[in-house]
Amino acid sequence: MKDLRAVLANAGITLPSLRLDPASVAREVPRPIVELGGCSVDVAARLAAALRPQRVAEAG
Repeated sequence: MKDLRAVLANAGITLPSLRLDPASVAREVPRPIVELGGCSVDVAARLAAALRPQRVAEAG
């Protein structure tokens, strides 16, 4: 989760609700789940742009 937060921050993206799901770590056998949470439409658009692969035509 810390790595994801750092990579997103490097791309100028902050997910304010990013956290570990408390119920997933409180189980008898912990299976941590990272909750990405909600974000604004602007942040969602920036996240999509950051994840979209660059097209070869755009690079040339």
